[in-house]
Amino acid sequence: MDLFWRIAEEKIQKAYQDGEFRNLKGMGKPLNLKDDSGIPEDLRMAYHILENAGFSPDEAELKKEIMTTQDLMKNCLNDEERKQFEQALSKKLLQYNSLLAKKRIRTNSSVFKNYQRKLEDRLLK
Repeated sequence: MDLFWRIAEEKIQKAYQDGEFRNLKGMGKPLNLKDDSGIPEDLRMAYHILENAGFSPDEAELKKEIMTTQDLMKNCLNDEERKQFEQALSKKLLQYNSLLAKKRIRTNSSVFKNYQRKLEDRLLK
């Protein structure tokens, strides 16, 4: 293994001397290092993968709230309360669609709705 590191170091030094590291994208800018110390070590890779895939905790939280509101609305016997739940659900759906629109995800397409339904069925069973 020591041989591998020595060869790698030699190649890096040669590339540096040849100027191959000049004018790289992001040169001179601070690194964007995220503090993941609050995430358990065994879950960090999963969180990193989800983040790279475009998943956001805000989106997940809002989705939970939407599903909870839908459940409350379905089981509500009082018409006045049901109207309040419908209004709350409309607000949450607008927020959710706005979050997805920022990511350029079209939420009104039938493909998206079908995919969303399949995910919910799989995850909620």
